[in-house]
Amino acid sequence: MLFLLKCNRQFGRQNGDKQKTAMNNLVLDINESNEEFAYLSDIDTAMLQAEHEIIVFDETILSVENLKPDCDKIDYALAASSGALCGLIDVFLVGKPETSPLGDITDNWFENRTCDFAKLSGWKPQKGETAQSAIDFLERKYKIPYDQRGCGDAGGEVFGLNPKNHHFKSLGHNPTLVGLFFSILDQFTNSSHFVSEGRMIELVNADGEFQLKGHSIPSKIWCGFTNWFGHLISDVSGASGSSSRGSRGMGIPSPLWAWSNSIIAIKNKLGLNASSFDKSFNDIALELYNQGYDARFQTAQAIPVFINGLLVRLMYLVRRLVKYYNDTPKSEVSITVLWTNCKPYGNPTVERMLTVAHGTFVLVDVGDASIRAIAKGYGEFNPVEFFLRLNLIGIGRFAISLYGEAKREINLYKTEKRAQRAKIDKTITEEYIEELKVLRDKYDDKKLLSFVDDLENGYYKIAFEKSVVLAEKRGVEQPLKNKDDIDNYFKN
Repeated sequence: MLFLLKCNRQFGRQNGDKQKTAMNNLVLDINESNEEFAYLSDIDTAMLQAEHEIIVFDETILSVENLKPDCDKIDYALAASSGALCGLIDVFLVGKPETSPLGDITDNWFENRTCDFAKLSGWKPQKGETAQSAIDFLERKYKIPYDQRGCGDAGGEVFGLNPKNHHFKSLGHNPTLVGLFFSILDQFTNSSHFVSEGRMIELVNADGEFQLKGHSIPSKIWCGFTNWFGHLISDVSGASGSSSRGSRGMGIPSPLWAWSNSIIAIKNKLGLNASSFDKSFNDIALELYNQGYDARFQTAQAIPVFINGLLVRLMYLVRRLVKYYNDTPKSEVSITVLWTNCKPYGNPTVERMLTVAHGTFVLVDVGDASIRAIAKGYGEFNPVEFFLRLNLIGIGRFAISLYGEAKREINLYKTEKRAQRAKIDKTITEEYIEELKVLRDKYDDKKLLSFVDDLENGYYKIAFEKSVVLAEKRGVEQPLKNKDDIDNYFKN
């Protein structure tokens, strides 16, 4: 015998959506053999499927909590304190070029890395040789055609090009993608490209002795790239001769300010004129470079920003670590669970703390830069002094945190809507499971059908009780529930 039962589930939706009805067909197969009934059905399968849906709904509901930061007042206070402390480090230990204690450290670090790179490139220092020897070696090994410094070179006639500013104005000396493009272009064409006064200037046949190595286009491009990179390393600690004069020297431009050259160069290639804003921005960037704001100083600015993030993650880790050991019995301590609960990354709580910390850092930094800019201008705002002290790395890191916060809020809004629907679906599915249990109980009567055997063996009372229950399950009208009902039935 085969019974086909139809069970309906209605899923509610918000905003006045019509209810969606899911029709599940349950196949109930009852086999009869040797006067016994074996019950086979799809109810158990349907229940397993519904229970799996419950798990999915629970995961959707739980995902909302995974997007919400779980910060308390102490977390916010610690994050703000970290930001303020690192802001003070930026104010007093970074400051501005030429007077920066941390800047001196980064200058020495870059000088040592220049020597290390020179050794990798084949430089064998003799006793008593300094970093200047390494710089001279790299400039000879990674020769390029766009190194005009003025002072007798052809570039001296081009809009005030001189040894102090040629690293900034020369596009090939810019540590950007545009700088790399023009470096390779200049090496292929033996030319030089400079940006000055809002225009891009090209010097043709810039170096009569230069020849790009390589026997094919790909090999020449590779040699062009290595020349560009190697020459940047030779200049990162200052131009040739600066160390021997005891000067800090002019390093390569800051990547974040060198883009002012890139904008003008790109517009020039597109046949567009640079706007007055582009020229003003480029003039400020050049003045900052002339006062020592180069890649080395920008690296010094990254130090307090890095310390800020490290402190926040460390405080988050320590607090959760202490809480876990206080709340967990020693016998239940698990390294896996410990790391899941305490890892200082990949969760909205630590990201919110980082946003607060970096926001506080930027607030301190911008406040200090503004006050000093006004003081430097004797009551008027001095933009050069402001940007000299403005920590662009900190602002960039804070912008990344704000972007992350906005992205999480959007995801949270979408997930909350899915979670609300999941709660409704979960309730309906739970009711559906209860109905399946009732249905399964109603037709799972194999034990009750054994009343025939009980009658044969003389267990009349047990057989009668089973028959009564079976009649109720089967929905028999006016079932025989006792001896009087049986007597009345047979008398009739």
